Amino acid sequence: MFAGAAQASIAPTVIDFFAGCGGTSAGLRAAGMRIAAAVDFDAAAAATYRANFPDAEFHEADIRELSLDVFDHLVTPGSRLVFSACAPCQPYSSMRPSGSKPRRQERSLLLTLIPFMDRLQPDALIVENVPGLHKIPGGSTWNRFLRYLDRSGYAVSWKVIDCRDYGVPQRRRRLVLLASRHGKLDIPAPTHGGGARAYSTVRDWIGDLPPIAAGETHAEDPLHRSGALGTLNLSRIQALSEGGSRAEWPEDLWLDCHRRSKGHQDAYGRMRYDDTAPVLTTKCTDITNGRYGHPTQDRAISAREAALLQTFPPNFQFLGSLKSVTRQIGNAVPVLVSEAMGVHIVRHLQALDRGHG
Repeated sequence: MFAGAAQASIAPTVIDFFAGCGGTSAGLRAAGMRIAAAVDFDAAAAATYRANFPDAEFHEADIRELSLDVFDHLVTPGSRLVFSACAPCQPYSSMRPSGSKPRRQERSLLLTLIPFMDRLQPDALIVENVPGLHKIPGGSTWNRFLRYLDRSGYAVSWKVIDCRDYGVPQRRRRLVLLASRHGKLDIPAPTHGGGARAYSTVRDWIGDLPPIAAGETHAEDPLHRSGALGTLNLSRIQALSEGGSRAEWPEDLWLDCHRRSKGHQDAYGRMRYDDTAPVLTTKCTDITNGRYGHPTQDRAISAREAALLQTFPPNFQFLGSLKSVTRQIGNAVPVLVSEAMGVHIVRHLQALDRGHG
């Protein structure tokens, strides 16, 4: 399922800011880069990251409290340096609670990268976030960051992409920025959909997993575990066909809010095997929070299924409770998106090293 990585004589060195559990790093590693260091202040995500990237130094800290010289030893003559900066997306997400506003310090997290860029002058940069990042009133954070890149001599391309276009079996729109100090670096062309290969489906990624019941953990895969369901919610999902919604329920299964409104039809719904999944959130193993019911089994998707739908490789380890692991998975950058961007960056840097840049 994963694209062949571009091979470089000297693998570019990556510092992954706001690394989370490692979705971006996993993709960049698959693209042929060396993951040297990462930063995140979330303890649960840090534990998962360390388990999967034991050779990378991990700084479990707020980036605003890091010394600017902490990464100096990673820059060596002749090496290429790549920064990844996927700042927490909740401040810009359309799924923020109604009426809530991001705090100023949340909105400006991306700008905390600037002193490190000034000091280390990375060859290339990848930024990923929700589409709303460039729609904050006045566009202050986004526009300030773009102005900084322009003043610093970076050529920049950015676009709101559909992750399905890069093999992710999920309807997930993300804003991606690529920048280079060495000339134009376009967003790579889609690999799936349209005239390319067909979109990946839920079946492609989870169709072969062994069945489990609600509340059960598979004996051979601790991550293949599904949350328990009460009697009423079990009856609700049993009443649904594949791809179905609560519109199929008999009236005795309705909630009071459903009698007042026909909105939020995805809640309690089932996925469809031969379609892409809905966007996976930090609560995607709970049927009450979206269309997260398994296509045919009477339960929510398992943590393993959520990880696969985010295109994590099957051997990727996650540490923590089901709630914590689900949050880590939902917050992650889909691995295939990161890999596609990483392959593109590696080829760009290879061309420079061959004297074609």
